[in-house]
Amino acid sequence: MDAVVTAFGMVFNTETLLIIAASSIYGLFVGAVPGLTATMALALLVPLTFFMDPIPALAAMVTTSAMAIFAGDIPGCLLRMPGTAASAAYTDESFAMSRNGHADTALGAGLVFSAIGGLFGTVVLIACAPILAEFALNFTSFEYFWLILLGITCAIAISSDRPLKGGIMLVLGFLVASVGLSNPAAFPRFTGGNTDLMGGIGFLPLLIGMFATSEIIRYALDTKARPPIIDQPIVNVFAGMWRLTVKYPVQIVRGSVLGTVVGALPGAGSDIAAWMSYAVSKKFSKEPEKFGTGHVEGIVESGAANNSALAGAWIPALVFGIPGDTLTAIVIGVLYMKNLNPGPTLFTTNPQNIYAIYILFIFANLIMVPFGWATIKVAKRILAVPRAILMPVILLFCIVGSFAMNNAAFDIGIMLVAGFVAYILEENDFPVAPAILGVVLGPMLEENLVKSMIKSDGHVADFFERPIAGVLGVATLVVWTWPFLRIAIGRLRARQPRSAA
Repeated sequence: MDAVVTAFGMVFNTETLLIIAASSIYGLFVGAVPGLTATMALALLVPLTFFMDPIPALAAMVTTSAMAIFAGDIPGCLLRMPGTAASAAYTDESFAMSRNGHADTALGAGLVFSAIGGLFGTVVLIACAPILAEFALNFTSFEYFWLILLGITCAIAISSDRPLKGGIMLVLGFLVASVGLSNPAAFPRFTGGNTDLMGGIGFLPLLIGMFATSEIIRYALDTKARPPIIDQPIVNVFAGMWRLTVKYPVQIVRGSVLGTVVGALPGAGSDIAAWMSYAVSKKFSKEPEKFGTGHVEGIVESGAANNSALAGAWIPALVFGIPGDTLTAIVIGVLYMKNLNPGPTLFTTNPQNIYAIYILFIFANLIMVPFGWATIKVAKRILAVPRAILMPVILLFCIVGSFAMNNAAFDIGIMLVAGFVAYILEENDFPVAPAILGVVLGPMLEENLVKSMIKSDGHVADFFERPIAGVLGVATLVVWTWPFLRIAIGRLRARQPRSAA
């Protein structure tokens, strides 16, 4: 109880509350402007966390991400341009509702059920994270090696419809992470004799470049006209929400559960959760023919899924140090920067910080309702901000944020190169998220592999001797070989009728 009381004091003080309020406004604004993603919002926020205490810094991260994911619904509904990838799944549905004169219902459903889904995911985080942390205390380098490898494998299989290109991007991330002296042997790799590369390629400028600078480049080269805003009065977004809650309780629970589970899978994230929930909603709906014509059922279920996935992604991040999505990949970097190293010991040595994170999630999802309502009321003014003014300002923040980490102009160069490379790759349908996963998990994978090889004296069988390591190892190998097994099983089934004949 002492830790809980301390956690409340850490959250509900003047500094933290002011940061929560400012982060809410910032997250809602970024999420409501098409092209400014939630990942970009967190990446630009990292330099400011240098000057914050740990809990205010995490408060900024939690609040910004939750608000930005919801706010992406607003331009999707009024412009048919999703503000974030998590809103893309039901953009056509909400835009169709707007054209039918029900914009307030579409926006209200996105707001209310995003908050409900976020609270559900937080409850699961509170219930599951300590249990998994206690379980993870038994982990050695063998278990961590297989867990990281399994997480990477599942991320490639789940988060991309182009697994080969996802695998290539993952390897690219590994190569970037291997630059410099940060390896078990402390041997300089891929530096080319450049002293600036001895410390490796900075994660923050790389992140800002891949997610923020690339969007600025895309905007500069995009000549498409901006579609007009749906011009209709938004009267009361809360009207009819109780009726929808009573009508679709199964959809709310199903979306929240699916969102939390998908969010906990490394590399999946809110966008995958939203797409899967929308597909499930249509599959099991009693009125599937109404989907795409302005039917609120899919918005209810997907809206609950996208925010519940946020809390779900924190489970592997806090317990194992494995990011559930690109947002938690950034958060892990902040945790290390604040000496709150993720892992099972975080729950035993700093329980007050864990309780503070739980409180922050609950508080962020509760204040999402009034803050989100206010944003919806002024949405047309937010969307009217000229992009020609906004983008140069964001570029300035990118440059300052990249420079602030080490006070080095070299990091600005990394940011610009990363932005151009990410833009070219995305234009050719290469997903960027696996590369970030490779940068975060590559050093962890290498470190645990080297430790395990030293312990086992090079005997591969030792990687499977411990029960947990054996299960994780077999599961990883099954995932690797499953496509080939499926092909072989299909061929055997195809031959059976001939044999019978």
